[in-house]
Amino acid sequence: MNSSCAATFVRSASRKSVALSGPKQIRSYSSLPRPYRFHVGTSWAGKPHDPRGPRVKSSPFPPDSPIGKWRDQMLSKPNAPAGKHIGEDFFYVQDMREKSGISLGVADGVGGWTESGVDPSLFSQALMYHAHRYSKAAWPGEPEVDPTQEYEEREQVEGWELTPLECLESAYGGVLRERNVLAGSSTACVLTLNASNGLLRAANLGDSGFLVIRASSVIYQQRSQTHFFNCPKQLSKLPTSPKRFSRACVDNPSDADLCEMKLRHGDIVIAYTDGLSDNVFPAEMVAICSLVARQFQLSKRTITSVGEQEAEQVSEDLEAQAMAERIVDYARMCMFNHKRVSPFERAAAREGMYFRGGKVDDVTVIVTIVQEAI
Repeated sequence: MNSSCAATFVRSASRKSVALSGPKQIRSYSSLPRPYRFHVGTSWAGKPHDPRGPRVKSSPFPPDSPIGKWRDQMLSKPNAPAGKHIGEDFFYVQDMREKSGISLGVADGVGGWTESGVDPSLFSQALMYHAHRYSKAAWPGEPEVDPTQEYEEREQVEGWELTPLECLESAYGGVLRERNVLAGSSTACVLTLNASNGLLRAANLGDSGFLVIRASSVIYQQRSQTHFFNCPKQLSKLPTSPKRFSRACVDNPSDADLCEMKLRHGDIVIAYTDGLSDNVFPAEMVAICSLVARQFQLSKRTITSVGEQEAEQVSEDLEAQAMAERIVDYARMCMFNHKRVSPFERAAAREGMYFRGGKVDDVTVIVTIVQEAI
């Protein structure tokens, strides 16, 4: 299925698209008066339960615990495809100090732990919780100071610069100290977007990732990191008696691939777990985003001059959300299609393996639309 199929899918799904005046409450991550604003949409869908799979006695984070409260808050965001069912994936989106930018990330708990009776979702949830916690008080670049202030006053500026790699290292340390996470592992992709200069920085470990769309073309896509086919690099926590897990993969945050690039007005950044990249080709993601953007451009023409700027901000937020939801909808459709060649099928063929159609998995997507004041 090619980009034209994706286009047909979006047109049929447009009947369910969010209206500009709809009741959904979308949080704006705008960052005025800085030059750049970032409009974020999130969507996810956990894979269906497999009755043939191993049974896991899971002890989720209690709703009144810090991680449990935060988890439920994140899953209360608008999400059409699957409600609150996210499976072993998790994510975060966090305004950084003084709205100097945003930090966001996705994590995919490694499902192989279920064979040992371990719930992989606890690791990914805790990793994203701690990434959010460290990002909240930090700056995406050098702390901003007023040059007109005296030196002593500038020295009192609170907060510190936090790179995605430092965020990943700190979050991983938080998981290792987390008593409720006895074992597990996860891939991770963490990004920061700087509202002052439009700089994107990223750290990626494993087969989650992100791509950047500019002018209907993919100008960058993060490569996957694997030990071998279908075995991604991963952050791990082993139980106190690791003899049973001697073959477990244990990678470090320092093994992550780093990226730094300048964003422009109109760029679209898509962060995702491998449930997307294993089932949807980049060209199809571009086609979906382009068609959703076209639908919203037509809607904007009906906006009156009264409250035009406010309506435009709401429109950008809803547009990012609609893109995320349509991409997840399409990924879910593709993963159950055994007659369509998937990216995972092609990757398996390159390794001399036979696999047909889509790969059923959890899928999580964060779409960010970049807006620059002109």
